[in-house]
Amino acid sequence: MPLFWKAYTSDVTDFIADLKKKDPSLEARQLSGRGLLWDKQINAGLAAEQRAAKVPQQPYVYQTKV
Repeated sequence: MPLFWKAYTSDVTDFIADLKKKDPSLEARQLSGRGLLWDKQINAGLAAEQRAAKVPQQPYVYQTKV
């Protein structure tokens, strides 16, 4: 392995690293944005109620019941 060998990093990885250097608060803003949509507390009682109310699908969806 030569002395000038450098591990490969993709252009995208370099871009993201450069972006984080320019704006150190970026990661904190990403986490707060993720909290708005993804990190939600699940109400276990409501989830169980929704699972219990689920109607099973027919084997052939377009067949009407007679």
